[in-house]
Amino acid sequence: MKIADILSLMIVFVAGILTSFTVSQLPVFSDEKPLAFGSFFSEGTLERPSPYDWVKEEQIHIYDDKVVIDLEDAQLTEFANTNSMDPLIDENSNGIEIIPESIADIHIGDVVSYKSGEDIIIHRVVFIGADEQGWYALMKGDNNNVKDPEKVRFEQIERILVGVIY
Repeated sequence: MKIADILSLMIVFVAGILTSFTVSQLPVFSDEKPLAFGSFFSEGTLERPSPYDWVKEEQIHIYDDKVVIDLEDAQLTEFANTNSMDPLIDENSNGIEIIPESIADIHIGDVVSYKSGEDIIIHRVVFIGADEQGWYALMKGDNNNVKDPEKVRFEQIERILVGVIY
């Protein structure tokens, strides 16, 4: 068999597999593994995991002269102009962050600040796994084409972003 014949057969085989699925049956992946929750195609775009809902509606109080959010141990943070999380956050944004207590506080879709060497990086959690060293998360800036190169351990995570004020 010639290489051209083999390539033709492979194209027909793949096309046959793809045409046997409806859009709702196609597998959806979070970089490393299938998502088991709420992933679907909506109006031609892939639904991405959103951050965990840390601030419930009943914790937000809006008055004529102020807004009050009931949130323990919240910290105000500012961001560097790296463009890695554009358009969500930029140098003029203000963030509200909390300190995670355990690995159960970290979810795929969350935006976290973590220590990498001497730097603090704020990126989105795109995968959570475990290896011989234990729990880890993989991160990626929303505006970056590739994931961050390291496995981030819980001890490196400083804070979780729970709100952005523009």
